[in-house]
Amino acid sequence: MPGIEVITLGCRLNAFESEVIRREASAAGLEDTVIVNTCAVTAEAERQARQAIRRARREHPTARLIVTGCAAQIAPERYAGMAEVDQVLGNLAKLRVESYRAAGPRIAVDDIMAVRETAAHLVDGFQGRVRGFVEVQQGCDHRCTFCIIPFGRGNNRSVPAGEVVAQVRAQVERGLAEVVLTGVDITGYGRDLPGRSSLGQLVRRVLNLVPELKRLRLSSLDPAEIDDALWRAIAEEPRLMPHLHLSIQSGDDLILKRMKRRHSRAQALEAARRARAIRPEIVLGADIIAGFPTEDEAMAARTLAFVEEAGLDLLHVFPFSPRPGTPAARMPQVPKALVRERAARLRTAGDVARRRALARAVGGRVSALVEQPGIGRSEHYLPVRLSASDATAGEIREVCIHGASETELIAEGAA
Repeated sequence: MPGIEVITLGCRLNAFESEVIRREASAAGLEDTVIVNTCAVTAEAERQARQAIRRARREHPTARLIVTGCAAQIAPERYAGMAEVDQVLGNLAKLRVESYRAAGPRIAVDDIMAVRETAAHLVDGFQGRVRGFVEVQQGCDHRCTFCIIPFGRGNNRSVPAGEVVAQVRAQVERGLAEVVLTGVDITGYGRDLPGRSSLGQLVRRVLNLVPELKRLRLSSLDPAEIDDALWRAIAEEPRLMPHLHLSIQSGDDLILKRMKRRHSRAQALEAARRARAIRPEIVLGADIIAGFPTEDEAMAARTLAFVEEAGLDLLHVFPFSPRPGTPAARMPQVPKALVRERAARLRTAGDVARRRALARAVGGRVSALVEQPGIGRSEHYLPVRLSASDATAGEIREVCIHGASETELIAEGAA
């Protein structure tokens, strides 16, 4: 949109909200404005936010510069104190058109913990993207010792099911074949709603009431909170994609306790086993933190062994980075060099697991959502190299897989 640049840092939910920001700022008539939507998940994320702000000011010396997002919500004075910044908006204010209609106060940040509802926001899809994202909840009621995000996002707040269904239907009417349900802690969905519904019930309702939807995908799941209705949907609903991304974080019980996670090693293994038992072709992804404070070699080895025991396919490995203000930042730290080494070991295991998942698909057929000419994504969220003729972004192509590289499947006819 002319005159508005939104710089997004951090998670997929931030990317979704940046589209809301872009729309609301445009509706307010802003021009010559840069909005930096920050992340606060680690100290490094905040360093990158400050770096992005300074770069934005150098590149746009006369623009109005607004800083928002989790880092701004948690420490607004810190960002308001930067000479480059004109205004700081909190995570609620950034989604309201009124916040952009006038210069307003230099700091406009609500008490996020006092918020009890989450408004549904429908965006016209991500610019240049072929799948829709629907935010079903905000915030988190849990307090993992490494995480500051509840203080940036507030407590769990769910979007009523009827509004979620309406948003999904609108995405389908736009021609999108795949929709992703996203949020901060989506397995916490519904606990704050009348009747205490669940994510599984929401999934069933979406699929029943929007029969035109071809593919439904879920963002990261807490293995301790997957409800029975969701397990049944995974087993019975072919339009619910056979790909789960689990928030595992560690494969050692003592580290899990020190993280204040809600699952044990055995429970995480059982979740992976159950997923494979009811949907044998499923691909399992996971987040894992390497080098959490107090982790010794035996603990690190148990986490490494967990990758194989759980049959994980796609790993997101995060070297532990202390976030000031969290209990984990005050725990005895693992030396940085050792953190990097353990992360490298996990990434090597992740490379092996990914190649194994790709090899399983060779010789079969997949449904590839075309993301751009020659590149698609299977129902299992595996990248697929397509032929030049498979060039219409947003279409689903049934293709035979004749090979695989280190990183992607190769369909018949692909160069």
